[in-house]
Amino acid sequence: MMCGGVSATKPATAETQRIADQVKAQLEEKENRKFPVFKTMEFKSQVVAGTNYFIKVHVGEEEFIHIRVFESLPHENKPLVLSSYQTKKTKNDELAYF
Repeated sequence: MMCGGVSATKPATAETQRIADQVKAQLEEKENRKFPVFKTMEFKSQVVAGTNYFIKVHVGEEEFIHIRVFESLPHENKPLVLSSYQTKKTKNDELAYF
């Protein structure tokens, strides 16, 4: 994958679930609601000065949210940041750059 390009969509892994779990509280605060279900389904990544992760998350019933999480370079030792998110997504909505 070239620097700056977004990867192909891949099935979620334990690592993407860990990343999503670390920003769940940020999302719940922004949306002013709790998510009893928070299961990652698939993801894309983009290498920049760190890594952007675009993750499709199942949050219950037929509801999905797409989140963008920024992971800084390891030597910067910064926490993961919820950069952006999109609500009202469905299982079939394609993960796209946002």
